[in-house]
Amino acid sequence: MSAPSLRGTVDTFDQRVGLGTVRGSDGIAHLFHCIAIADATRDIAVGAEVVFDLVAKLGKFEATAIRPV
Repeated sequence: MSAPSLRGTVDTFDQRVGLGTVRGSDGIAHLFHCIAIADATRDIAVGAEVVFDLVAKLGKFEATAIRPV
């Protein structure tokens, strides 16, 4: 059984480094890498509303399968 997708907003994204954060509707910010952007563009605008899933990595949750709303 998979966890439900979360809604949120892209807080930060550094295209040069490929890292950013997305803040879920629960108020928690989750790190993501550009390969987690579902459309494979490896770019997303700060402030974009998104839907995403969470995956456990190194004892923390990271955002994955990030899709613009």
